[in-house]
Amino acid sequence: MESRDWQPWYNKIASTFKFDKHEDQRATDILSDLIQNNHIEPDDIRAIIYDKPVLVFGAGPSLEEDINSTRKAGLLDRFIIIAANGATSALLEMANKVPQIIVTDLDGKFEDLLSANKRGSLMVVHGHGDNIPKLLDHVQKLRKILGTTQVEPRPRVYNFGGFTDGDRAVFLSVAMGAKMISLAGMDLGKTIGKYSKRYVSSPERKLLKLK
Repeated sequence: MESRDWQPWYNKIASTFKFDKHEDQRATDILSDLIQNNHIEPDDIRAIIYDKPVLVFGAGPSLEEDINSTRKAGLLDRFIIIAANGATSALLEMANKVPQIIVTDLDGKFEDLLSANKRGSLMVVHGHGDNIPKLLDHVQKLRKILGTTQVEPRPRVYNFGGFTDGDRAVFLSVAMGAKMISLAGMDLGKTIGKYSKRYVSSPERKLLKLK
C-alpha cells in the first residue's frame, strides 16, 4: 500500500468519524518514542510471513466456531497465525495457541496480549488519537514491537494501510509477502463478537468501522 493510495481512504475515514488527524499524528510520535528500546524491524515480520500461508483471526461472532474447526483440521500448526487484538484471548483460552503475530491497538484484554507476548508473539501495535493513554500505560510492558500508524510514518512506526485490527493484519500480510491469506472469525455482518473488545460503547459506531 503506497501512501498516495491510502491517503484518500484515510481522509474518508477521518471525515466519517470526525477523527483529529493531529491527534493521530501525535499518537504516532508518542509510539515512536516509546518503542525505541523494544522495537523490531519489518524484516523480522517478513522472515515469519514471506512465502508462507497466513491465517488471520478476527474477533467476529464466528471466532469460536472457526477456532474449533481449524484446530480439528490441524490448520493451526500449518499456517502462520496472526491474531487481531481480542482474537488472542480466544486462541489462548480455546486452543492454547500462541499466535506468531498480534495486531492490536491495545483495546483487547491486555493480560492476554501480555501473556502471548511473553510466550513469543511479536506485537504490531497501532497508535491513533483515541489510544494514547493505553500506549503510555502498556507499551513499555511489551517487547518485540513493530509500530503502525494510519497517518505519516515515523522511525519504528510504519503505515501498511488498513483501519481496524483485522484488516491491518491482512494489509500487513500482503506487505510482508504472504503466499496465501485466509480469514477466520471475520463475519462482516451486523453482530459484534464477544472477543471484539472489552467494552463497546457504541455498537453502531463499531459496525460503521467494520463497514
